[in-house]
Amino acid sequence: MIFSSAELLSQIATLIWPLFRISAMVAAMPVFGSRLLPARIKVVLALALTLAIAPHVPPVENVELFSINGGIVAMQQVLIGLAMGFTLQLVFSVFVLGGQVIALTMGLGFASLNDPSTGVVVPTVSQFYTIFISLLFFAMNGHLVMIEVVANSFIDMPVAQIGLNSDAIWAMLSWSKYIFSGAVLMALPALASLLVVNIGFGVMTRAAPQLNIFAIGFPVIMTIGFAIMLLATPSIIPLFENLLDSAYQLMRTMTGG
Repeated sequence: MIFSSAELLSQIATLIWPLFRISAMVAAMPVFGSRLLPARIKVVLALALTLAIAPHVPPVENVELFSINGGIVAMQQVLIGLAMGFTLQLVFSVFVLGGQVIALTMGLGFASLNDPSTGVVVPTVSQFYTIFISLLFFAMNGHLVMIEVVANSFIDMPVAQIGLNSDAIWAMLSWSKYIFSGAVLMALPALASLLVVNIGFGVMTRAAPQLNIFAIGFPVIMTIGFAIMLLATPSIIPLFENLLDSAYQLMRTMTGG
């Protein structure tokens, strides 16, 4: 059997185009796109997903791999993958912001660590919630749903020179409002409880000015804050599930599903 160079490049393109979209998604999404994960594992994961999804991808339009049109197609696939991964990243940002609000309220804003997954300095409370929802993400098979969404995206939005439009990008930007509303819902029990505690300490200060409120209030507020975090942990599960479902629905909407 003799293959011409055009036929060989056409066969390679059937794997290259899906690889651009999948690798961009893996690099942008949380957990798998973390800096803790070695680059070789990310490459192997992207290749494995590509080999599994590529046989089910609809036939790609005849575009030369090394051409201007081929570069446009590659840029479109990378943009689609980055948008999908970034959408999932927004869900995790809700709990990072909520953890920051709780940490500042309970006096742990100074206890910050360098988040190795993003390279940003975040409070320790945010690190706790990030690890918690990461484990919850795998327990709920969120990674399998993500693979299903990206596989269906090749059917709803085939590989072509036309990709995401302005409406899809605007929908993603509009969805980012849930970062703040979700963070408020997450931190509301701690905020309300600690506000009552602070009001109580204010009354105690007025009644007994000689009382060193800073020496007493700081450990009490911190202890109550940890207790509230423990009691409010079960309520995070339905919030994370709703945000995750909404994010997956947004991905389907952006890709025309």
